[in-house]
Amino acid sequence: MAERSIVAETAEKIFADLADPQTINKAPAEKWRPALWQTLEESVLTLAWVPDDLGGAGTSLAEGFEVLDVAGRFATPIPLAETLLAGWLLSRAKIASPQGAMSVIPCRPNDTITVNADGTLSGRAQTVPFARETKHLAVLATGKGGVSIALVETDKCQLTEARSLARDPADNIVLDRVMPKEIAHPAGEFDQTALMLMGAAVRAQQTAGALQRILDISVRYANERIAFEKPLAKFQAIQHNLARLAGEVAAAMTAASSAADAISNADAFDEEIYLEAASAKIRTSEAAQESAAIAHQVHGAIGFTDEHILHRFTLRMLGWRDDFGSESYWAVELGRRVAARGADAFWPLLASR
Repeated sequence: MAERSIVAETAEKIFADLADPQTINKAPAEKWRPALWQTLEESVLTLAWVPDDLGGAGTSLAEGFEVLDVAGRFATPIPLAETLLAGWLLSRAKIASPQGAMSVIPCRPNDTITVNADGTLSGRAQTVPFARETKHLAVLATGKGGVSIALVETDKCQLTEARSLARDPADNIVLDRVMPKEIAHPAGEFDQTALMLMGAAVRAQQTAGALQRILDISVRYANERIAFEKPLAKFQAIQHNLARLAGEVAAAMTAASSAADAISNADAFDEEIYLEAASAKIRTSEAAQESAAIAHQVHGAIGFTDEHILHRFTLRMLGWRDDFGSESYWAVELGRRVAARGADAFWPLLASR
């Protein structure tokens, strides 16, 4: 994804004009939010992964991942990634996406939604991003007939408000025999693991975008901040930390881009996609932890204040680590798969990527 598409350029212009982090930090009562969301909807970026015949933009998966990279570099607290993912999930079952913000359930590997005999849905989903700000949920459910995908009205569910590490909505949801607006089986082979892998790739791309901005902010601050009559960037310890930060960012960008490219060119969520998406989530999550520590060390106490924008990126990407499987979860699952395939199959799988 070296050359940006016109879709990504459009997204970047919208975010730069309406969602600059410094402007958002100073804006009272989030007055910036309605104008930003309306512009994104008018540009059909919120439904970028929905085909034309289902009311979306019909852009490619690769272009959608570019939009997520842009969104990560602005770390704006809106459900753009969730709406993109929800539209993608609904389109797997040929269900048209409604207008407005959406979220996805389940977004934890161990949460399960069940299709009852009467067609209603039951189950629990923890820490669903931005759930209270949505009108609809895209739901993956299982039943005797196999896997189903459903469109559910959020207000039909029982919602307990909670917040993420970055204080964004991350609500707990209970479905108690909820009747969906629409429900259908997905085309081809599809299961909850595939949804988790796609969600992991989405969060990896957002994290990579946020890391790029964190590096820019840290380098700029180190060059501008004067201590003992010289810029911080002149001190060897700071130079060493910034070099480590740059290495983490480069590794995360490579892993996220590789997973996005693999998914964009694949026909199914096979073993190679599993390796790519799981590895991307592991590596970007590790980079998020290491890079947040380095960036705050460079900035000192100022980076933790509400007035500074650094925390907007670090807290958000640290919270993303738990969505769609943490790095610990994916490390264990990936290890199990590799071990089950046997030692002779590991190198061919790795070398094929």
